[in-house]
Amino acid sequence: MSVLKIEGLRKSFHGHDVLKGIDLEVRSHEVVCLIGASGSGKSTLLRCVNLLEEVDDGAIYLEGKEITDPRVNVDDVRKRLGIVFQAYNLFPHMTVLDNITLAPRQVHKVTRKAAEEQARTLLARFGLEGKADAYPDQLSGGQQQRVAVVRAMATQPTLLLLDEITSALDPELVVEVLGVIRELKATGMTMVMTTHEMSFCREIADTVCFLDNGVLVEKGAPERIFTDPEQPRTREFLRSVLESGRF
Repeated sequence: MSVLKIEGLRKSFHGHDVLKGIDLEVRSHEVVCLIGASGSGKSTLLRCVNLLEEVDDGAIYLEGKEITDPRVNVDDVRKRLGIVFQAYNLFPHMTVLDNITLAPRQVHKVTRKAAEEQARTLLARFGLEGKADAYPDQLSGGQQQRVAVVRAMATQPTLLLLDEITSALDPELVVEVLGVIRELKATGMTMVMTTHEMSFCREIADTVCFLDNGVLVEKGAPERIFTDPEQPRTREFLRSVLESGRF
């Protein structure tokens, strides 16, 4: 079953084409990794899916329903999507528990008791026991990013979008956040993520998509993309990544 389908997606800013006719399909329980150089359009693509950016042309479908239709209720769509950015975006004046339960209580109308029970279960599942009453500035960067993932999961999203969630972390903190993503994959969570962690991408992805200058140049299984890419631009990109020691 197709959870997400993107057809001919185009987006420009001030006359500069950022996305040039993207076609992509994500099936239930699939993990799709978007790779490419900075400025290739990866983050803009995720922002379009979450309707944070208005598309110029093309269509996006979530479980068969076009969400780019102007008549669609944007808030209703976002209830079914979870998104985590590289900046944690936690509310600094709220405890971890309040950060996690805010959307379930205010948007999904879950009772405080039920929301808090679910939040504590998720915190325990991702190694954050005892942090419910802490404030964000009392946590490490890795812990804050894990809380951000837990907050996204607390709304039980149909699709989880992850935008370079390890890029702002020190190397030793990256490992703990990537462990959370492995756990989510094991549970069958459908995810689309942008990442510069090529080894992790090769391990976790079902499908890898290489974007370059707003074009989806190549997509396929990770083993093929990383060992025998068909397109010269893909080979060039991966060679530069290898030479830089980021693989």
